[in-house]
Amino acid sequence: MVKSIQEVVPRIAFGGDYNPEQWDEKVWLEDAKLMQEAGVNLVSVAIFSWSVIEREEGKFDFSWLDKVLDILHQHGIGVCLATATASPPAWLSKKYPEVLAVQENGVPYQPGSRQHYSPNSKRFRDAVRLIVSKIAARYQDHPALKMWHINNEYGCHLSECYSEESLQAFRKWLHDRYQTIDTLNEKWGTNFWSQRYNEWDEIQFPVNLPTFYNPSQKLDYKRFMNDAIFELYKIEKDILREITPNVPVFTNFMYEFKPLNYFEWSKEMDLVTWDSYPDPREGKPYRHAMHHDLMRSLKNGQPFYLMEQVTSHVNWRDINLTKKPGEMRLWSYSTVARGGDGVMYFQWRQGKAGAEKFHGAMVPHSNDPKSRTFQEVKQLGNELNKLDHLAGSKTNAKAAIIFDWENWWAVELEGKPHNKLSYLNQVYKYYKVFYEHNIAVDFVRPTSDLTNYQLVVAPLLYMIKNGEETHLEQFVSQGGTLLVSFFSGIVNEQDHIHLGGYPAPLRSLLGITVEEFAPMSDDEKNIIVANGELFETKTWSDVIHLEGARPIATFKEDWYKEKPAVTFHRYGQGNSIYIGTDPSESYVNKLLEGLFQQLEITAPVESPANVEVLERVKGDNIYLFILNHNEDSVTISLDNELTYVDCLHEKPISNEVTVGGTDVAILSYS
Repeated sequence: MVKSIQEVVPRIAFGGDYNPEQWDEKVWLEDAKLMQEAGVNLVSVAIFSWSVIEREEGKFDFSWLDKVLDILHQHGIGVCLATATASPPAWLSKKYPEVLAVQENGVPYQPGSRQHYSPNSKRFRDAVRLIVSKIAARYQDHPALKMWHINNEYGCHLSECYSEESLQAFRKWLHDRYQTIDTLNEKWGTNFWSQRYNEWDEIQFPVNLPTFYNPSQKLDYKRFMNDAIFELYKIEKDILREITPNVPVFTNFMYEFKPLNYFEWSKEMDLVTWDSYPDPREGKPYRHAMHHDLMRSLKNGQPFYLMEQVTSHVNWRDINLTKKPGEMRLWSYSTVARGGDGVMYFQWRQGKAGAEKFHGAMVPHSNDPKSRTFQEVKQLGNELNKLDHLAGSKTNAKAAIIFDWENWWAVELEGKPHNKLSYLNQVYKYYKVFYEHNIAVDFVRPTSDLTNYQLVVAPLLYMIKNGEETHLEQFVSQGGTLLVSFFSGIVNEQDHIHLGGYPAPLRSLLGITVEEFAPMSDDEKNIIVANGELFETKTWSDVIHLEGARPIATFKEDWYKEKPAVTFHRYGQGNSIYIGTDPSESYVNKLLEGLFQQLEITAPVESPANVEVLERVKGDNIYLFILNHNEDSVTISLDNELTYVDCLHEKPISNEVTVGGTDVAILSYS
């Protein structure tokens, strides 16, 4: 039986990607000693090592990796051993050009970068099976091995392939899904524009078309590519599970990554990990905070690892700003506060060659242990070593936001009433209010268990699959509060309209029907009136008819003026709210503030602006994080009936705590 993460690494993991193959052997021992000094306890090794492990087909050299793992183990450093499949060697694509992915225009990609493989190539899959089997067999009993790091950032640069093998695989996927060509024709609505198919081999990729593509076909192609890349992951996982049944496996996810359905992927992972690179120009990184919460939610609140971040600056933006002193540490603690049990970096030592040589690292080019970068790394690593007792603690949220990858794919396909809708921007708009009010929030699917939540928000839930409306009705009827935004409940899983009046599957729950949509042009705005106050709105307006609901805001202008813009409906023991427009942040903030007050959903403690406050719970112990994003210090009042312990300074605290600018306090109490 596979070990839990807490059994394998019973502490807060700290370290990063380590690429010893890029350095002379004499550097390896120096690295291990510096890692010890910095408090490093876990590193990822061999992520991009295929070409130096299998230098020619079937000829393997593990001598260098043997030495590296031995050195790390001798210095008390665990290893996430990678399967080395993230970038295939040049000899593979030269000998077997069919492994190369093909662009939409039919031109194959070339080696010389990374991720140039086709996930549907049988030859590539065979090569993957061989190298993964060899690595797993060799290191299955090595004491340094803690976890398996499968591939790296699947789909990051290449999430679609248009090779002949991919086309054959697509047709097979469709056959497996629909069984008969008649069923496919029905599900794709092919009587439109005479698109009907008689044979499976008549089906092509949805590319190079003279005008609009079939949205059902495009949606299925996105599902197919997600599944094809997922199969590649599972090939590796199955091999590792057979050879090392006790060793946890994972692959690292990414920020704002649309092509892969991470809720489905996480089911096959023992640990959710992801890579986060906030741009310092964004200021307070609430978007990345949202993705921390999303990653924590993928496995029902199980703590995650931040597998990659940067100490100072990246190399791939137009301008790569450096994190100011203290920011890296503060943002790292935001990771821990939101459920992270691991804080890792790309990478350990700053590279001397290649495309990422200017990407920051734990050890900079100067190799100076007194450098600001290394000193901040060392401070954080040694502080985290004091927080081992916090590992495994959870977040208790009373609110949730519905997030669905297939809905994301569908709502942003072309041919909509408004073709500039951004699913993520709508999610961010609502999440930001939770963030700024320090209200813990989980992310859920429409079919998730909502029992423990008082408030659920569903932004732009365009796609409602069969039965999902019943699940939402049950939540509200049993006392929950559901907030639904505009353009929700419009289509089924094939992107076909739910007939019976918009939003047909939600009409009863919301107590409304939408007669028609009235999208706005880029520079157009309207005003909504709520309790005598005026709020700006843009992008979209619904023409709403009440069917039991009552209006709580109305439009002030245009041909639909005085009609409902926002509605409230009592349903069973609970309430539903529908927002039929895209209102200003000030309105969303005011509406949610009212719901927080009504439902008695509160922050752990009151705090000034730009101060994150979160809690994690483990048994009877509660860990309170206070993260000050201001340059000046802040003083936070505490419950005067409780005695707190400052976890970083190991001293008691009562009544209040002062947190310096760009600093953090972590207090425990029970």
